[in-house]
Amino acid sequence: MAIGERIRFFRNKKGVTQKYLGQVVGFPERSADVRMAQYETGSRTPKADLTRTLAGFFEVSTDALTVPDIDSDIGLMHTLFALEDIRGLTIGEIDGEICLRLDKSKGRTYLSMLEMLSRWANEAKKLEAGEITREEYDHWRYTYPAVEAQRTRDELDALRAKRKAAETDE
Repeated sequence: MAIGERIRFFRNKKGVTQKYLGQVVGFPERSADVRMAQYETGSRTPKADLTRTLAGFFEVSTDALTVPDIDSDIGLMHTLFALEDIRGLTIGEIDGEICLRLDKSKGRTYLSMLEMLSRWANEAKKLEAGEITREEYDHWRYTYPAVEAQRTRDELDALRAKRKAAETDE
């Protein structure tokens, strides 16, 4: 959710080219598209004054462009808004309770988010059931996805060892 991705998202939403946007924010015609491409790909990061100018053009808060600070309520809200834009997270209500949902029409993005959130829910259930400690749960959260990759390697190693043992027994 880098600033470049957000710039591209809002530029596409406005329906303008990189060249047009670059010129609007003050770059010369001959380099406007290249400069905007550099910002969108992350090879350059816009300074605060350019970020304000871009936000003004897009008619959005600078918080909507920058990587939000989730330690503030406003930053958290803009993180959720970005997840809605990029990942199809939607807000709704079930039985009078506010809930966040995934948009199934997002295809691969939906499946990716579903897999990640399902893994998180599984770990949370283990914690709630007393199957793992708070420390183990926190370790999972703070080392994700490396911890999941290690679990997969361990499972594959166990399967290989089992197959090798079965071949040896034959």
